[in-house]
Amino acid sequence: MSAEYATFGLAPAMRAGGVLANGDYQAHRDFVDFIVDGRPLLFQLSDLDAVSPLASDVPPSIFTAQVRSLLLEAEPPLARGRYIIYGCPECADLACGAVTAVIERDGDDYVWRDFAWQTEEEADLKLNAYTGIGPFRFHGAEYRGALGSLLSESAAGPSTGRRVLLIGARVAVLAKLAAALRAIGIGADIAQDATGVPPEELRAYGAVAFGRAVGEADRAAVRLAFDRAGVQVAHVDGLAPIIPLLVAQIENALDHSPADRRRLTRLVAADGQAGIEVTSTCRVELTAYRLDRLYRTHTYRFFDGILPAGRHRIGLDPKSVKGESFIVARASGTVLVEPMGR
Repeated sequence: MSAEYATFGLAPAMRAGGVLANGDYQAHRDFVDFIVDGRPLLFQLSDLDAVSPLASDVPPSIFTAQVRSLLLEAEPPLARGRYIIYGCPECADLACGAVTAVIERDGDDYVWRDFAWQTEEEADLKLNAYTGIGPFRFHGAEYRGALGSLLSESAAGPSTGRRVLLIGARVAVLAKLAAALRAIGIGADIAQDATGVPPEELRAYGAVAFGRAVGEADRAAVRLAFDRAGVQVAHVDGLAPIIPLLVAQIENALDHSPADRRRLTRLVAADGQAGIEVTSTCRVELTAYRLDRLYRTHTYRFFDGILPAGRHRIGLDPKSVKGESFIVARASGTVLVEPMGR
């Protein structure tokens, strides 16, 4: 075969969930992405909101079956030796569309070829092939080693860190925030402080979020409780009692992926403009949230489109950033939040 050798690896990835500007929920999904020649394969697929079959929230037996399938230890799930590489993050239904490819052995090597967008049992390569992607040839030892490591990790038990502890004075806001987080797949608990919480319970959290009314002494006491339990968690200082904004902050705090594996790496909001940096061509949504003098929330979606890699500046309507305002930037797998500077 003519496919050139490429390196194969795996890395944790996240499809950021959230409460969208129109009130819809977008599910949070943690998954393992494929790293080809040092770069996420997903980044080669412009404007694709998808996850790999190696998602952390599927039952261990299904996760193991997916890994063994990619190792060609089971029959292909689709006709003509095709495998799902990325699928719908909400339902995983083929009818929603999926990126598929033929995976086969050539001696000791593994080859991924004939990438296509597929919505039915048979892929139409004439109409829906990804002509600029692949074929990729992977050394067998490297390929099996990367996927084989997932089997031992899966046997060790599920990972933690997708829970957040919410601490604040406004119980109604915390209850709505907890409900929104649970709706997108993130566990959330409400407390006044962390006093008396056993260390093993604190280890279940990946972040702790503070409301604006929580004083510095109380924040320090919570941080100390986590430190004594030997737990390193992200600390989120809530910017405003706006549920979609707080969800976005927490989503960002739970994202531990390195900067070079994120599609958005920079957000600056000042002087009526949003400055963003994009690492690969993708769809970007920019939303402004504003609190008026009566603490009512106003929402403005001021950009939703495809941007190429690079830095971009996008102007805002002046009325959307009067008073106390905040900007949320979303791309597939990444969400960033910034207060509007003056």
